[in-house]
Amino acid sequence: MNNSKKIAVNFNAQKIREDFPILNTRVRGKNLIYFDNAATTQKPSCVIERIKKYYEHENSNVHRGVHYLSEIATHEYENSRETVKNFINATSTEEIVFTRGTTEAINLVAYSFGKTFISEGDEIIITEMEHHSNIVPWQLMCEDRKAKLKILPFDDNGELILDEYEKLFNEKTKLVSVVHISNSLGTINPIKQIIDIAHSYAIPVLIDGAQSIMHSKIDVQDLGCDFFVFSGHKVYGPTGIGVLYGKKELLDQMVPYQGGGDMIKSVTFSKTIYNDLPYKFEAGTPNIAGAIGLKSALEYLTNIGIEQISSYENELLIYATEKLSQIPQLKIIGTAKEKGPIISFILDNIHPHDIGTILDYEGIAVRTGHHCTQPVMEHFKIPATTRASFSFYNTKEEIDFLFEGIQKVIKVFS
Repeated sequence: MNNSKKIAVNFNAQKIREDFPILNTRVRGKNLIYFDNAATTQKPSCVIERIKKYYEHENSNVHRGVHYLSEIATHEYENSRETVKNFINATSTEEIVFTRGTTEAINLVAYSFGKTFISEGDEIIITEMEHHSNIVPWQLMCEDRKAKLKILPFDDNGELILDEYEKLFNEKTKLVSVVHISNSLGTINPIKQIIDIAHSYAIPVLIDGAQSIMHSKIDVQDLGCDFFVFSGHKVYGPTGIGVLYGKKELLDQMVPYQGGGDMIKSVTFSKTIYNDLPYKFEAGTPNIAGAIGLKSALEYLTNIGIEQISSYENELLIYATEKLSQIPQLKIIGTAKEKGPIISFILDNIHPHDIGTILDYEGIAVRTGHHCTQPVMEHFKIPATTRASFSFYNTKEEIDFLFEGIQKVIKVFS
């Protein structure tokens, strides 16, 4: 939680809620309260309508046709790439690769970077708080290349122990891959410092931005990161679309991740010549509708203002933290000084799945489980947590209902 952030002025969450038709849903006679935004965000009408327009009026394959619909689809698809480039301030659309999501983007880098740059005995640095999507691909790569993973630990507040970071570097280090905001702890990691230290050893850095892209302004040139990955569905866009940003000089050297149509210039049985960036990494028919829908989502957020969104969500985090801290039986897991709008908690002698089930009967959607971060649960010696994650369409009144719902849970189990 960052108490130094500006307070959002005249931020009208009630007005914004009108843009999200799903928020009118009734759950067992109660108004839906959606606090599972770290898993996926809901979609504004402009995104839904844009996808509908594509399928009704523009549906065609891209890059391969000279007919009208193909030209329209290609134009809109590439316009979407331009929008992503501008949203994260990349230097060129050549550095924007469309993927199915964060997971595929990390797998792409693990495979292609690994095949190109990693040899037996080399080392990759990740952290103890990573999502499984930023652990397992590197394990697979290390197994294939006979390389080694090194782990940067965090403390009981959920903050990385940076004093240990530089100790992990040596002549075998080839890459650092780190989450920007932890999906289970809410910790905002000091990624600029992490990147600067790695670069002082001439080591490239991948940033998992799945939980930061919708909460803060991302400028990849300012950060200096070598790779940045995120998912469309986390940032109010469609599922099945994601982005890999990579510095051109690295992507140029990396081997393709998959083979097929569109990633080639020419194919013979004796030799295949690969396409230019970014198409070298986009084999087959892409998620055209997903990319176009993502463009609408990013434009929607830009019109509201990421800084305003961030300030308002921080207000919600501060309010919810203070409110839930009034419950004696509740313990928040993840108390870093810098946090995104995520609160994970446990209740004395009550399993998180029971908490989530009872809250669901109150119309409140939270996430329960290990959140694909089992090493985090192992650190705290707990099986799971209940997680409430907030968006700019949530309100303090909804947090009050969460507080009351947790009191009902305690009453049931007392």
